[in-house]
Amino acid sequence: MSDTIEARLASLGVTLPTPAAPQANYVPVVRTGNLLFVSGQIPVGPNGIEFVGKVGQEFGIEEGRACARLCGINIIAQTKAAIGDLEKVVRIVKLVGMVNSTPDFTDQPKVINGCSDFLVDVFGDKGRHARSAVSVASLPFGVAVEIEAVIEVA
Repeated sequence: MSDTIEARLASLGVTLPTPAAPQANYVPVVRTGNLLFVSGQIPVGPNGIEFVGKVGQEFGIEEGRACARLCGINIIAQTKAAIGDLEKVVRIVKLVGMVNSTPDFTDQPKVINGCSDFLVDVFGDKGRHARSAVSVASLPFGVAVEIEAVIEVA
């Protein structure tokens, strides 16, 4: 692995976006002690909101994974905005992944792996985390995935 988090992101072809501003009455990140609570991130890409629809209907597992990866990129962008230096990340503690899926779709964990695998690629063992992956009937703006995170920082 490369020496720094920024170098790993670059090697993966990832340029962090400017974090999205909240669309309601909340803040994107709350720090208490050495923990960051990152509000749910949706798949906002360079051209705006992406992956609108349900997994199991408009999207399959691979598109769902790509959507979850984009949520992971946004989690990292919010984290960097909150702490300035990604080298201060001690550990990704927990993810809560919500998948807007059809009632018969049961592969939510495979979808959220798109984010989990990406965070391990970026942070190595510090990226391994506890996690929930659940189905929901709908998500804001009709997106396919939303993921929130708890991150320990120095």
